[in-house]
Amino acid sequence: MRKPLVVIFTAIVLDAVGIGLIFPILPSLLRDVTHAANVAAYIGVMTALYAVMQFLFAPVLGALSDRIGRRPVLLISLAGAAVNYLFLAFAPHLWMLFLGRAIAGLTSANMSVAAAYVTDVSPEDTRARRFGLINAMFGMGFIIGPVLGGLLGDQWVRLPFIAAAVLNGGNLLLALFLLPESRVPSRELAAQPFDLAALNPFRPLRWALSMTGLLPLILVFFVFSATGEAYGTSWALWGSDVFHWNGLWIGLSLGTFGVCQTLAQAVLPGLAVSRLGERVTILTGVAGTCVALLVMAFARQGWMVFAVMPVFAMGGIGMPALQALASRQVSDAQQGQFQGVLASVVSLASIVAPLVFSSVYFVVRSRWPGAIWLSVIAVYVIGAGLVAGLRFGPRQAEPLQ
Repeated sequence: MRKPLVVIFTAIVLDAVGIGLIFPILPSLLRDVTHAANVAAYIGVMTALYAVMQFLFAPVLGALSDRIGRRPVLLISLAGAAVNYLFLAFAPHLWMLFLGRAIAGLTSANMSVAAAYVTDVSPEDTRARRFGLINAMFGMGFIIGPVLGGLLGDQWVRLPFIAAAVLNGGNLLLALFLLPESRVPSRELAAQPFDLAALNPFRPLRWALSMTGLLPLILVFFVFSATGEAYGTSWALWGSDVFHWNGLWIGLSLGTFGVCQTLAQAVLPGLAVSRLGERVTILTGVAGTCVALLVMAFARQGWMVFAVMPVFAMGGIGMPALQALASRQVSDAQQGQFQGVLASVVSLASIVAPLVFSSVYFVVRSRWPGAIWLSVIAVYVIGAGLVAGLRFGPRQAEPLQ
């Protein structure tokens, strides 16, 4: 494997460890700061705030990476993540937690820039496998992060956020000293005056939406991204309410998912795409996820969740296939811009979905907390219908208007 990919994948692992650290303990932090018993609404608002900032700035950062290179944008993103965790570690007031999340959202370009970087250095026939490795590295971070976060959080509620800040600082240094640039802008592009209109966050999105062939694909990303928000919003609360898990057991459940996801996504996406094609691979992943969610909805003992994890993780093979499919729809020169648009769409889903799923959980919590997973299945079914109807023409490469 080429050295730049090793650095990118290592950076993704460290980033995922930092994110995974906070998942098991975020409800406890919010209870500590707000003194409220039910913090589902606060989790939803914090997640939505992060997503609003990401929605506004991810396309700008993606387009900027096409102009000035991937490396400087990634460094900015990593620095913003470290600042966010420092706010979470030391903020005594709720508004300061919100400010930290806003900063993180403003600078969040890790995954979109990483995806553009991998596209830069990968032939088309290897992209599905390497996108699978991106998700596998993220899953590997979730093996370590949630378990460590649960252990540290049971000692002191602020300790996981200090650890996350340190990890992201190390991630920043790793990229600063070891990551080469993957896309050197042409002299013609560098000589052009900077267009202030490029700072308009809706401009790249308008460009993508104007290309009718991309619209269904963008909608699929929106729907599938919305389903992913249910886990960050509800998993820790559900585990505590149904199984009375503490921070350690919540972390272990997420860590087990990380193990299964890493193994599945490191091996299966490239093989599945070569045998089944992207569309069937995506639908197979959706089917696996829905089966696992159905079991989780009716689970009354914690071991049932761990038992279904391999099926749940197998569902992750669909996203690398979807990413590979998406990367072929625009020219190589516009990969950063398009990945930024997709990140913006993901963020738009992340604005709406946490508020919706946190509200649903608030309603079902007292009677049947597991019903939250049935609502996620319903959204997956919508996404599967959209995937089945996808039609593609020749690669589109219209200039940004």
